[in-house]
Amino acid sequence: MSDGDYITLGKEGEGRLTDRRSEFIAYASPVYTEEDAIAFVGSVRARHRDARHCVFAYSVRRGAQKRYSDDGEPQGSAGRPVLDVIEKNGLDGAVIAVVRYFGGILLGTGGLVRAYSGAASAAVSDAGVVSLCRSSRIRVRAGYNDSARVQRRVTDSGAVIESGEYGADVTLTFTVPSDKADSLCDALTDLCAGRAEITVLGEGYFLNGKELPV
Repeated sequence: MSDGDYITLGKEGEGRLTDRRSEFIAYASPVYTEEDAIAFVGSVRARHRDARHCVFAYSVRRGAQKRYSDDGEPQGSAGRPVLDVIEKNGLDGAVIAVVRYFGGILLGTGGLVRAYSGAASAAVSDAGVVSLCRSSRIRVRAGYNDSARVQRRVTDSGAVIESGEYGADVTLTFTVPSDKADSLCDALTDLCAGRAEITVLGEGYFLNGKELPV
């Protein structure tokens, strides 16, 4: 992963795998903090209280906050393979939890590694992997006479509109790749003949309107 990219999951995903009557159900999700990751694992545990194991792994803040758990499976057979799936996909801000319903037949260490990693990989595939570039969050306040043209120009630029407020003026908040931010701000200034109020709120990596930790 280059310094300019942030690779994470596009949404929550699920994967299932059955091996010798043991069922493995994996859940993957993007997360913004380590606390989010822990809460996600807790929600999976609560959903599957009758499962024999709830194995998990997560990586946040470029791997600075990283953890995995075998949850009673033989050491190295479960949590570490799930973390390997996260690392091999170059994911950051990601958590995977895999529950196992025991089918009565021992799988051995190799079988467990394949099952846990296979279910985790299926969940990642279902969630989708996205590569985010560094972006600027910008707020523009314009009069109603200019608002339609402003919104059209912002949308045409490839920016992602996060919110719109309609009061005395129209206020749009959006994110745009940082290398396009200056030219877009200049274009909006020209479009409104200097009447728009444009503020750069910050810079970072954004997913679904929230800033990801770096």
